[in-house]
Amino acid sequence: MEEEIAAEFKKRGFILQDDGEILGKCLTFCIQYKLSASDLVTNWDAFSLNRGLDMTVKSSDMGVFQQLLEREQRDEIVKKESGLHYYSNDIVMMLNDEYDKTAEDIPSSPPSRPNVFEEESLQSSEKTNASMFGSRKHLDVVTPFGQRKSKFEVQYTLNGPSITNDMKVGNDDCDNSDDDIIKRVQPIKRCSLQINGSQPEPGCRFMYDRIEDKFNFLEDRIKKHARALTASGLFEEPRDPTVASQRSLLAVGMICCEEGRLKEMPILLQSSVEHSGGQRVRLDFQNLDHFSIFPGQVIGIEGRNPSGHCLIASKVIDHIPLSASSDENMHPAKKQAMDQELREIETHGAVSELSLIIAAGPFTTTDNLFFEPLTELLAYARRKQPQLLVLLGPFIDSDHPEIKKANMHKTFDEMYQDEIVGRLKDYVEYMGSSVQVILVPSIRDAHHDFVFPQPAFEIPKADSILQLRSISNPGTFCANEVKVACCTVDILKQLSAEEISRNPQGGAKQRMSTLASHVLNQRSFYPLYPPAEGIPLDFSIASQALQIPSIPDILILPSDLTNFVRVLSVKGRGEEDVKCICVNPGRLAKGEGAGFFVELNYRGNPDSAGASVIRL
Repeated sequence: MEEEIAAEFKKRGFILQDDGEILGKCLTFCIQYKLSASDLVTNWDAFSLNRGLDMTVKSSDMGVFQQLLEREQRDEIVKKESGLHYYSNDIVMMLNDEYDKTAEDIPSSPPSRPNVFEEESLQSSEKTNASMFGSRKHLDVVTPFGQRKSKFEVQYTLNGPSITNDMKVGNDDCDNSDDDIIKRVQPIKRCSLQINGSQPEPGCRFMYDRIEDKFNFLEDRIKKHARALTASGLFEEPRDPTVASQRSLLAVGMICCEEGRLKEMPILLQSSVEHSGGQRVRLDFQNLDHFSIFPGQVIGIEGRNPSGHCLIASKVIDHIPLSASSDENMHPAKKQAMDQELREIETHGAVSELSLIIAAGPFTTTDNLFFEPLTELLAYARRKQPQLLVLLGPFIDSDHPEIKKANMHKTFDEMYQDEIVGRLKDYVEYMGSSVQVILVPSIRDAHHDFVFPQPAFEIPKADSILQLRSISNPGTFCANEVKVACCTVDILKQLSAEEISRNPQGGAKQRMSTLASHVLNQRSFYPLYPPAEGIPLDFSIASQALQIPSIPDILILPSDLTNFVRVLSVKGRGEEDVKCICVNPGRLAKGEGAGFFVELNYRGNPDSAGASVIRL
């Protein structure tokens, strides 16, 4: 057989780099996939043309070639039984002649002990990784991710001990004989889910913004901030900060500098056209014991300008009073109805509860496209059964080394459908109708629009029936009356690079909380201006899409910075602050190793919520 394979390669003009090793692998492929020597070489011919390889057959290309053969074998199986649905594991079992003996080996109910769960999760991951999709690995491929020893380690908890054992484990006594291969479990009660107005819409026209759009965007931010400060009744009417005056005044404007970074250049305040004709004035913060500012931040400053050239600040107002921002431009009847609703909630003591798992991409390690981290996350979710699974992009990461090299046999859309949507379909079918999944795109998604704000993924109706939903980036939704806001642009890292601050002597420095608070205080998902390099900010669609109309209960801001779960306080009515849980789940995959995700159980308010940051 090896001689026949060698003759076929020679007949077609191919040169074997290492005869013994290559022919040995080719012989294995012929036996495993039931191919003749001619069929095998024909497949190699097409493979080498598609990848642009030369006429030398190298041993290093055999692994990817095997994936191609496996995908073609899977397509043949599905084509023969087109009326049946196969789970990912089923196809692998058929390819490895394990399908017939599986039914009697699978236990009737999942064990509940944590150590058994970890072993089961690993076995499930190993099987699913070798599934029906062409870019997934074969069973005998061992990766650094698969070799890790510690799994599902709790790195940090909020409000007490780990909640990983608090959430309901499935009903093992559930009687369901419809599926002989996978015994479905009964998840906890389905949560109500309402997607708030998702802007921009899929298929919208973008990247045609004009200078006028940029001007209007920045001017509107300053004017809204000035109106909110005045409407609060706590501050006087803003004045022109560029006019010389010995009297203290209130100025409202945007922090900026002529060029370079704030640390290197004088800090300037650009007021609105209405108050100063858009002119800028230099700021002096020498009298302040603490402040935190960044380019694009809209603030109020109390101070005086004795010379007309420099505004000496005595106080910085870096937030919008919540009462003013919430009630601004609201119809009196609507405001009265909202107040009545709040009173009713307080009277009846209604408590909103929600269990969710939050994870942000990349969902595969940098050394392969097997999507092992996603597989293990779904195995964990099947056991913990959260009401909501929130997955934030990138899903098909444009920064992945293999995608940069175009080492795939699929389009980006096909890879997204197969590797991401395919796995999620299996997950929701296994879990039943109670579980729901939210997908949030990223500007690093190779298969989606490169613009920010970013429209939601277009999910066919057949998939939405299976509880798969998508929101825009940034976007908001309400689940069980819990308001959740998400943005996948790494605003925390970008603010960290541009922010300058001064802390009071002896005061504790909580940098991550300060960075996250900027987003809430500015009521904007992206308050930084000019935007960081590589951010395709479109000002023509940004005005409404980037606004945070009200303080959410949960704010999700995935970042490359240290993962965390923290309760933030935002200035509210009177002396009471409004609380919000800010979550940075980190990245599910970090290089060739495992990353992090967050498991959160919301109970009525942020102070009562429990959360865990878990290493995969």
